[in-house]
Amino acid sequence: MDTVDAILKRDRGVITGALVLIMLLAWGYVLTGAGTGMSAFEMFAMDGPVGLPAGASVSQPMTGAMAAITTPAAWTWRYAVLMFFMWWIMMIAMMLPSASPIILLFARVKRKQRDSGAPFAPTGVFALGYLTIWALFSVFATGAQWALASGGLLSTSMVSTNVAFSGALLIAAGLWQLTPIKSACLAHCRGPMHFLIHGFRPGRWGALRMGLEHGAFCLGCCWFLMALLFAGGVMNVYWIAGLALYVLIEKMAPAGNRLGIAVGVALMAWGVWLLAGLA
Repeated sequence: MDTVDAILKRDRGVITGALVLIMLLAWGYVLTGAGTGMSAFEMFAMDGPVGLPAGASVSQPMTGAMAAITTPAAWTWRYAVLMFFMWWIMMIAMMLPSASPIILLFARVKRKQRDSGAPFAPTGVFALGYLTIWALFSVFATGAQWALASGGLLSTSMVSTNVAFSGALLIAAGLWQLTPIKSACLAHCRGPMHFLIHGFRPGRWGALRMGLEHGAFCLGCCWFLMALLFAGGVMNVYWIAGLALYVLIEKMAPAGNRLGIAVGVALMAWGVWLLAGLA
């Protein structure tokens, strides 16, 4: 028994270390600007609606990365690929912390089901399936960003320029928080052991399918929250960190389900307040 416990502890340490490294790399990529030429903090300091640094005027000279980012991006397929990786790696940074518990549980189940052989490969496949779902989301997010930017609803710093759009998005996200689909997906994410026990599939293809299934539930739980980045700023580091922390609390805290309802009501109230200001 001591040998089994030692093996489980070793596996858990290796997989935890790998997850932490991936998260640190993802957050480093996001904070350094995700290939945009400016750090996330510099982009946050910009005035979203006009795409200028806070407090700056058009007459102030801008050079280098700042001049590049304040020039409207020409949406080409190359630029779209850059935006896709920005979204996907940002989703990895935001979602992997809350997915780490089920990844570690999956590794433990795999180890206990086998007398020999490390669970690293199937666990990696499971995590890949999970992240593949968020890659698909990133494809749609990139398309949405392209459409919104082309329609003038996003500034060059990737912040909503339209109060009506922001208010409607907040209300829609709040309503989603109250739907049965959101509740079912959140219950799945908050109780992963039931999924691992009753939905377990052997082999690497089984691990991939399980990762895809869990990722689909996670997407159903959080996709509208991620869409709020269009309102607060796609590269707004405080919105990114705040949403990531909220998702973690919603999935892990004992009262996470009730918190989700309260946040839904608050989002709707915020949206209504924004729209009321237009009247």
